[in-house]
Amino acid sequence: VAMVRRLGFALVCEVGFGADLVAQAYRKLLAESNGRHIATSCPAVVNYVERYLPELVPNLTPIVSPMVATARVLRRLHGDELKIVFIGPCIGKKYEASDPHRREEIQAVITFSELRHMFSTYGISPSEVEPDDFDPPHAGFGALFPIAKGMLHAAGLQEDLLTNRVVTADGREDFVTALREFAEGAMDTQLLELLACKGCIMGAGITSKAPLYRRRAQVSRYVETAMRKRNIRHWEEWMRRFEDLDLSTSFQIDDQRIAPPPEDKIREILKTLGKNNRQDELNCGACGYDTCREHAIAIYKGLAEDKMCLPYTIEMLKRTVDALKTSNEKLVSTQSALMQSEKLASMGQLAAGIAHEVNNPLGVILMYANLLTETTQDPQIREDLKMVAEQAERCRKIVSGLLHFARQNRVVRQHVIVPQLITKAIESAVIPQSVKVITRHQGEEEAEIDPDQMIQVLTNIIGNAIDAMRPEGGTLTIETQGDNETLEIAISDTGPGIPPELQKKIFDPFFTTKPIGEGTGLGLAVSYGIVKMHRGQIEVNS
Repeated sequence: VAMVRRLGFALVCEVGFGADLVAQAYRKLLAESNGRHIATSCPAVVNYVERYLPELVPNLTPIVSPMVATARVLRRLHGDELKIVFIGPCIGKKYEASDPHRREEIQAVITFSELRHMFSTYGISPSEVEPDDFDPPHAGFGALFPIAKGMLHAAGLQEDLLTNRVVTADGREDFVTALREFAEGAMDTQLLELLACKGCIMGAGITSKAPLYRRRAQVSRYVETAMRKRNIRHWEEWMRRFEDLDLSTSFQIDDQRIAPPPEDKIREILKTLGKNNRQDELNCGACGYDTCREHAIAIYKGLAEDKMCLPYTIEMLKRTVDALKTSNEKLVSTQSALMQSEKLASMGQLAAGIAHEVNNPLGVILMYANLLTETTQDPQIREDLKMVAEQAERCRKIVSGLLHFARQNRVVRQHVIVPQLITKAIESAVIPQSVKVITRHQGEEEAEIDPDQMIQVLTNIIGNAIDAMRPEGGTLTIETQGDNETLEIAISDTGPGIPPELQKKIFDPFFTTKPIGEGTGLGLAVSYGIVKMHRGQIEVNS
């Protein structure tokens, strides 16, 4: 109190006395009226009713708040020219004081946090002043008003759970629920006493970090101590002196409601939030709204955003992560394919040059080896010449493969019946009796491909599969599946598989796991090129 005086205020009075007058007015109202009333001490509650439940404005009790009641007391005592500043914990009081009907009552409102800032600005601290008391009139039990149900205590009323004559509610959610049930007629009560906060002691204008019940205890101890010091007769005299004070007021409808959106719009917004049915509406409250439906309505009104929905945001984040993962996998696959293509192109150029240079002398060697074999009579020489011819023939096949690998054959697409193509490829391969062949065809059976080149691909892969199952044999399965856009051919065998470290190399030219003399390592490299020229993909899974 002394610190407030140091700021320059001539009078520092306690609003609790105005609360005593207001409490007395409520007690008298309930004794004389059987109507349904909503207490009007909390400006936030009054504003909410005027704006969003205008049909309840007639139920607002026409009694001023303790702040206005105290202002009227002080003006009677000190004259109408008195300038009054209200200091308290409630930011709602700023709106109440700025109301056109009350501008002459209160000239300014500052919160406790703003008061502390003023003390700091002017360098005023408790150690620099002597303790002081409020100017009269002093408060009685009206000083309990800042506590939930404090008004009932000051008025000598109590919340009767049997008759429901008086019902109290406090807190952001509970006071709204109580008002809506009151509007629906579900609450048969004479007085509905509401606070938007958990008591004024939890107002937004307080800097204290103390929890709720510690604050309640501090107020209770203050009032108990003050009541012991006060002269009860003096307080009663002050109450009688102002029993004729006009505490009446009125309230105006200020309808701020926005017409509810059509049901189809609500469902459309809910679907964008991933709420396709009632089970998807979790009503978790993370968005700040009690239900998903209320959030959707707020989005329609432009009061909220879809990103406020936590499950929706998490789902969108998951989709983004999945999309990035898929994009990254495609990038890696494309990069790998590009590197493979570059490798094949450079090796193809090299192979073409070597093949042409080697092919002519190799033909001469093969021709003379065969001629000498026919003319010589020495068995040992014949065997040696036969070996030369066989190895020269093997070299010729390698050279032929190199030429085919290097040659950029144009794809000649033709209308092909896929099952017939598979049958022709199987007939072209040498399949031992120990291998069982299974074919399956699904979907579209026709395709536009180069049949000769595709048979070469199938023959290469089928041959490798058969070699992988030697000598025990096994099952070779060829499956096709097609539609208007794509043809997929899957060839699988029951062989031992390919080790992971070798899978990246199988399409490299000259890479083979077969013994020397049994493979050139060009079959899959050629197949890779043919498939790529068809704008297709060839992959291995093992």
